[in-house]
Amino acid sequence: MRTRTGISIVVVLLLAAFTAAQSGRGHIKGTVTDNAGSVVPGVTVTLISSAPPARQTAVTDERGEYTFANVVTGSYRLEFTLAGFRTTLKPANVRSGRTERVDARLEIGALTESVTVAAPQPTLNTNMSASAKAVGSGIGVGVAGGVAGGYYLQGRSAGPFHTEAYDNLEENPFRRVATDALSTFSIDVDTASYANVRRFLTGGALPPAGAVRIEELVNYFRFDYPQPDGDAPFSITTELAACPWNSKHHLALVGLQGRELSERDETARNLVFLIDVSGSMDEPDKLPLVRTAMRMLADTLTARDRVAMVVYAGASGLVLPSTPGDQKSIVQRAIAELESGGSTNGAAGITLAYRVAREHFIRGGINRVVLATDGDFNVGVTSQDELVRLIEEQRASGIFLSVLGVGTGNLKDSTMEKLADKGNGNYSYLDSLHEARKVLVREAGGTLVTIAKDVKIQVEFNPKAVAAYRLIGYENRMLKNEDFNDDRKDAGEIGAGHSVTAIYEIVPAGVEVDAAGVDPLKYQSRPELTGAAASDELITVKLRYKAPDGDSSRLISTIVRNRPERLAANLGFASAVAEFGMLLRGSKHTGSGSYESAVTRARTFRGSDPEGYRAEFIKLAELASSLRRMETSALR
Repeated sequence: MRTRTGISIVVVLLLAAFTAAQSGRGHIKGTVTDNAGSVVPGVTVTLISSAPPARQTAVTDERGEYTFANVVTGSYRLEFTLAGFRTTLKPANVRSGRTERVDARLEIGALTESVTVAAPQPTLNTNMSASAKAVGSGIGVGVAGGVAGGYYLQGRSAGPFHTEAYDNLEENPFRRVATDALSTFSIDVDTASYANVRRFLTGGALPPAGAVRIEELVNYFRFDYPQPDGDAPFSITTELAACPWNSKHHLALVGLQGRELSERDETARNLVFLIDVSGSMDEPDKLPLVRTAMRMLADTLTARDRVAMVVYAGASGLVLPSTPGDQKSIVQRAIAELESGGSTNGAAGITLAYRVAREHFIRGGINRVVLATDGDFNVGVTSQDELVRLIEEQRASGIFLSVLGVGTGNLKDSTMEKLADKGNGNYSYLDSLHEARKVLVREAGGTLVTIAKDVKIQVEFNPKAVAAYRLIGYENRMLKNEDFNDDRKDAGEIGAGHSVTAIYEIVPAGVEVDAAGVDPLKYQSRPELTGAAASDELITVKLRYKAPDGDSSRLISTIVRNRPERLAANLGFASAVAEFGMLLRGSKHTGSGSYESAVTRARTFRGSDPEGYRAEFIKLAELASSLRRMETSALR
């Protein structure tokens, strides 16, 4: 029988042995942030020593944190690397039994073009798009160091995007005010097109015209619009200046700024992730990216929030019942266990996800299904129209829908955009961890919290001042004029902190109009002008919107005077993005526009750019210019 003294001696000996084993070792840990002070996941941290092992590596997690445990005492170098940032070196001195903290801040690296020819250029296949020919022939435009601020995943190599599906968008024409004085459309806060265009360009290809929705390019950026006063959920800003690509025309900007949420305004969230785990999602830029994006969002949830996970492939299933947001280990484990395989029965998953959301509905809270998919529905209800009708039926429950598109090669962009539109939600495309963090963490209010729904804009043009006009973008958001006052007509939603920008190109009265006319009416004469037409009013902007849980719309309006001013910051940068979009689409209205002029104007009006998004745009426009030149040369 062992005595108390004997037990004490054994304990002392064990502690001594443990201490001896750990002597001469310590730990290194730290956090990596970017220029804006935001944490950066996915950074490779290399511990470099002159003694073996010469190199050890770790990768920062979704909190931007890394750890090296039980490192032999001594002096080391830490190397922090991530595409798009300058490599950073830091010294580290490990002391016995101590934890050395080494934080790092990464600076955005230079973005330069590099053109490589991988093989002699073969005869071009005339059935391929010009951009696909450039990539398929071995000509690729790479980006040294990646895109500024981007954590880009290397999935499949760039090449012809054979099975991707985009709507054919007919560009808005000029309309004569004498016969069509009203322009009516639904607002749009989707940003998927910008990230998708970025994916094409950084992959060495110009995007197809249907992938370029100009309003989504413009609305990717925040502008200097004031916060709303009073009870309205958003403010209205207008600007008028000369058109940069046609000196005889003007540009009018209409900008909405959604109210930012304060901490005391934040409400509980009832989220149901609906995740496509079919075989088509088994790519590095699909399900693995979705898992990391979900981890980022899950880390922001609190005890008052709830999160559930529904997966679908050939069948659907509930892999995480609705769980309080502070039970992070349970949520993270469910995310980690997601695997792909099988065909895609999206309709069954949609039905189950909405049922789970209804069962845990939070009155006055955020109730939303978040669908993550490449949109390749191929089992069960597969037609776009049937899926849209299914979503419209579910919309009546008061649960909104966000769609996160991922992947390349078979992206069904048109389906996902329509599902988000009919589900009272928004559509984002995740081409990177950087974009995932922007959508789900940094701009979570705009992505998840709706402050106004069914937002419609109707603009009336004064025929004494305007001969013709055209709305730049919003082609698939146009409404009939009578829809403006019809509260049964669905329209777009604005999230907390979202900004929405619309740009009209205006032909002043007396300037020749490149627009089709109609014969004079036989039984009617032209309407008589009112007294207001003789004023200096150029246009009247009216908006209708509903509260997120309301059924009746409210009306607000503002007037734009016919007083063009010098191009200023908001319209200056927005017009550069719009010009870029028109050039990508091959618009017939670009006039004297060019990528070079868009880049010059974007540089002039870049303004405050803490996250580097505007700097990135400038580099993308330069890249598009190079690709266009290469395409033109290849077709000669």
